[in-house]
Amino acid sequence: MSAFDKFPLGQPAFVTHVLDRAAHLRTNDEKLFTLEGHREARAYVVYRDSLVVKQEDGVARALLSLEEARGFGANPGTIFLGLRDGAPIFGMGIAPQAAEKLVGRSDVTVTELRGMAMQGVVPPEQLSAIAMAKSMVTWHQRHGFCPNCGSRTAMKDGGWKRECPGCKAEHFPRTDPVVIMLVTHGDKVLLGRQKQFLPGMYSCLAGFVEAAETIEDAVRREIFEEAGIRCTDVNYYMTQPWPYPSSLMIGCTARATNEDIVVDRSELEDARWFDRAEATLMHKRQHPDGLAGPHPFAIAHHLLGRWVHHGDPTGK
Repeated sequence: MSAFDKFPLGQPAFVTHVLDRAAHLRTNDEKLFTLEGHREARAYVVYRDSLVVKQEDGVARALLSLEEARGFGANPGTIFLGLRDGAPIFGMGIAPQAAEKLVGRSDVTVTELRGMAMQGVVPPEQLSAIAMAKSMVTWHQRHGFCPNCGSRTAMKDGGWKRECPGCKAEHFPRTDPVVIMLVTHGDKVLLGRQKQFLPGMYSCLAGFVEAAETIEDAVRREIFEEAGIRCTDVNYYMTQPWPYPSSLMIGCTARATNEDIVVDRSELEDARWFDRAEATLMHKRQHPDGLAGPHPFAIAHHLLGRWVHHGDPTGK
């Protein structure tokens, strides 16, 4: 099965929900303690941008029993992600020293999540829960102290809140909104590349939404700042959770009103217009010069795919 099959048009990674978040259980410490002892309780163990994965007969398994997770050195604090078919699912972190001890073992690996998602090592239907685990574990690791008074905070509500014993402030996980947009001008599409992209890869331009800014304004501003292109007719497509560390990619389309590109070299290595024929080859990864569009697990692939297949950036 190819990446195109794993992530068909309109279904990028991290969007398939298989968990009941069961938020009503988060404030019930007694119930959460009981759920941790449930025989079907499982956990995803996150280390930076990677997962601790059990290896069984050459097959990787990311969903671990809590006994396995703790045996590999996962931190004792668990984050309640929700229920899957009645079974509790948790997220756990692991300290660098414990993760280092796993290197070289045959029964377990610490594997980078992005590569696993792109290669289909983890079933696509698990990626949403994994994204949740990664985002939450990262947030806890970065927010151990109160930004208001500096006291050490404590995990509450099954991991969905931290409380400060000093000033009594409550702190909640954050999600950073990012606009990512397919910009067209007639029968051409604007794509750019960053220095860290794989050779020959071009993708949709993107950027963070700033304070007190609408999605539409963010689309117009980012495109002008990065490529010198003015846009109009901004339309929403879909969103994709992006756990790096915890963003929400807001997919949009827009129509350019000029064609003269002025690349911001601090943001992009290159940006150019591609006609439909060339963009189609890039999307299919059949371009004779080795140029390629974004991977099917990313929302940018699906924005480009709608335009390639439908002839209209809105997919109509």
